[in-house]
Amino acid sequence: MLKGLRFLVNEEFYTQAISPQQLDVLLADGWRHFGEHFFRYNVGLHEYELRCVLPLRIRLKNFTLSKSQRRIIKRNRDLQCVIRPIEITLEKEILFEKHKQRFKHSVPRSIYDFLSNAPADTPCEALEVCLYNQEKLLAASFFDVGRAATSGVYAMFNTEEHRRSLGIYTMLLVIDFSLKNNKAFYYPGYAYEGNSFYDYKKHFSALETFDWNGSWKIFESQL
Repeated sequence: MLKGLRFLVNEEFYTQAISPQQLDVLLADGWRHFGEHFFRYNVGLHEYELRCVLPLRIRLKNFTLSKSQRRIIKRNRDLQCVIRPIEITLEKEILFEKHKQRFKHSVPRSIYDFLSNAPADTPCEALEVCLYNQEKLLAASFFDVGRAATSGVYAMFNTEEHRRSLGIYTMLLVIDFSLKNNKAFYYPGYAYEGNSFYDYKKHFSALETFDWNGSWKIFESQL
């Protein structure tokens, strides 16, 4: 899985504040962050195997919905959607604890593994997409807002509602928000070369991947 890899990237730094413009620059150079911890690496360990890491982004002006994505939107029209600054409540912490049980490896300990203690504005502006059935919270997805881009941070959902594909649906809602707010890119995060738990990120149109040499290229699916 490491065929053709010419050099290793493994960098990190911490900061409490970055501007929207700085966030755009970091995202475009393959960086991610959880809370105040910023990082980028081009090799990761996936189920005891070293894999090349694929930073992904969607060029929004070229994005179109697939048939399956249209079905997901239709399937969830009965839900109420709220987009607002991130606020961690007991309800969200309970949802997180239930959602993390779906992981077999690298199980997170806390929602604050991914968010700062002031997630709405530290280290940058960040919003949440929350989905409700009546008053019951079914899903919450957190994303950063830069000047020209948005970036997914973490998403969680009620696993009993798996037929709704809520993880994909919240991504589509962030894409819709991004388009309505004139953003150029949406960054859904990292995936791995080859098959992995993160392959759902590879099923979007207008997808690009970072080549670790400073350029983004059209993603060619190997699925």
